[in-house]
Amino acid sequence: MSEIDPRSLLPLTHLSYQVLLALADENRHGYGIIKEVRTRTAGQMDLETGTLYTALRRLKDEGLIDIVTPDERPAGEDDRRRVYKLTPFGSEVLAAESRRLAALLGVAVEKRVLPEAMV
Repeated sequence: MSEIDPRSLLPLTHLSYQVLLALADENRHGYGIIKEVRTRTAGQMDLETGTLYTALRRLKDEGLIDIVTPDERPAGEDDRRRVYKLTPFGSEVLAAESRRLAALLGVAVEKRVLPEAMV
């Protein structure tokens, strides 16, 4: 567990949350992250390259993601592409933000803003 409380970085921006989610199940290069987010959000979030790489730099500086080393890359993968991975601390922050959002949705269900079946 990290010395920094993951909750201290909350709330995450929508962009940061989506990038971390894209890396939760698979290491991806920038275009792979863009495609994953576009698909998962049914096109509602279409990341611009410059915006994504600014976010990736910030997430790396915060210790939430890292670049996959050459020995961690699958055989045959293009070495010119940077591949990103979620760090253990990034996983903690992603889980903390997901719990925070789930609690908010729980309130929306209690207030009958959303049907229980949606949560």
